[in-house]
Amino acid sequence: MSWPYDYIIIGAGSAGSAIANRLAEDYRLRILILEAGPADDSFLLKMPAGFASLGDKSPYNWRYETTPQTHCNNRRMYWPRGKTLGGSSAINAMLYVRGNAWDYDHWRQLGNEGWSYNDVLPFFKKAENNERGGDQFHGAGGPLNVADQVDPLPINEAFLMAAEQAGHKRVTDFNGATQEGVGYYQVTQKDRRRWSTASAYLHPAVERNKNNVHVITNAQVERIILDQNVAMGVRYRHKGQDEVARCSREIILAGGAINSPQLLMLSGIGPADHLSSVGIRPLFDIPGVGGNLQDHLDASILQFCETRDTYDTANKLMSLYKYWKDKKGPGTSPIAESGGFVSTRPGLSAPDVQFHFLPVMVVDHGRTQMKKNGYSLHVCTLRPESKGTIRLASKNPLAHPLIDANYLAERADLDTLIAGVKMGREIFAQSGLDPYRAAEFQPGAAVKTDAEIEQWIRAKCETIYHPVGTCKMGPDNDAMAVVDHQCRVRGIEGLRVVDASVMPTLVGGNTNAPTIMIAEHVADWMQGKNAADEAAAKAKAA
Repeated sequence: MSWPYDYIIIGAGSAGSAIANRLAEDYRLRILILEAGPADDSFLLKMPAGFASLGDKSPYNWRYETTPQTHCNNRRMYWPRGKTLGGSSAINAMLYVRGNAWDYDHWRQLGNEGWSYNDVLPFFKKAENNERGGDQFHGAGGPLNVADQVDPLPINEAFLMAAEQAGHKRVTDFNGATQEGVGYYQVTQKDRRRWSTASAYLHPAVERNKNNVHVITNAQVERIILDQNVAMGVRYRHKGQDEVARCSREIILAGGAINSPQLLMLSGIGPADHLSSVGIRPLFDIPGVGGNLQDHLDASILQFCETRDTYDTANKLMSLYKYWKDKKGPGTSPIAESGGFVSTRPGLSAPDVQFHFLPVMVVDHGRTQMKKNGYSLHVCTLRPESKGTIRLASKNPLAHPLIDANYLAERADLDTLIAGVKMGREIFAQSGLDPYRAAEFQPGAAVKTDAEIEQWIRAKCETIYHPVGTCKMGPDNDAMAVVDHQCRVRGIEGLRVVDASVMPTLVGGNTNAPTIMIAEHVADWMQGKNAADEAAAKAKAA
């Protein structure tokens, strides 16, 4: 048993690394970070287009699968998630996208104080060092380096020209005044290296405060230890031994949308009936734990390319060598180089579909190597109405939980995706892509009607890696809320959840930057910087 820490952070991913850094600004605090995966010391995790997470035996990937998806031909879907320092920011596409301002104003309308767009913008800016410089919307000097891409392939310009021909405007900043339009994505890279949250936040925190910030990797947390209604420690397994760590202030659960609800339930916190059904004694009946699961579902239009101007012919070993030698070539790419946000119908408050254009044929999450050249357009519905669950398969902490995304349970999600696919095909048909276009691989020329597109979507759709919502934030009158607006678990002292699982609704874009923002915001509360605002709010409520 270790001596007590002030804070224990479970999970060194995007949120855990960020909040560890901010808390470590106080050199008096003793902080323990427990990470289930190994250290992030592989060269393949530093190279932006790294392949570290793809192999069947990769130690950096949880390699989850869903339960059979009823509305997607009963397919089990592959869900990669980062399992190392930096979490999914160590294996993702590095796209720096915040979502739409409307998303955060909507969170505030749902009763979450302090989460409107005007409330969260300062924390996006605080986190950010945008190489273009700071302005009304962007920060300079923050830990998270945001850069323009080094050398995107020229075929991106053909895609963007085709998109403009189809009526979509060109934009230079998806995180500025207007999100809607097409353009290049900015990326979380620094000096042509992946800039994960471990690089940006965690390693600097350890380096400047080695005596009081301790990181233990390959540490599987088995449960949170409660004394009545107070979280006072954790039990974890490390190097074959059971260990206990105690804390005097707070435990911060930052495992992400899958692991955070899983650990709460393993600790007796969650839907009482479900916990009893797997042999766990319910200590706190919080029905929302593991509910409200939302994810961006993706359908990919795949087109063969007439020329060899894509990444399909890139030799992995040669790409590794080029990157190792001079940080050039395909190794610098986020792969999803351009794209955009579009509205499938007039009158929407915000775009409802996102495009990711990839100058390569991506099949089965890149695990299948294609022998022909091509390019891909990933289309996803941004605000799904379908909601799923995370449930325990057993009380064994090592057993993967049951992930039921419940994709396409709501017809509106399918209708939006069909409309998005048709818009994507319209872009691919424009003359801007004439020099490159060959036959359509998927859906294929035979798929024409809405009914045929629907059947193709049900057969081929996949995750685009944005699960959220399973420990949702909400006001006191929300029976399904797990945490309050400061991410404190209801009814339990000294326990917060700080990660993508607290999002009440999925944002319109990639989820890494919003997750980091959440950690920055909560750290600010924990450091007492919002104390005056809290006092004013309480006085107003009284």
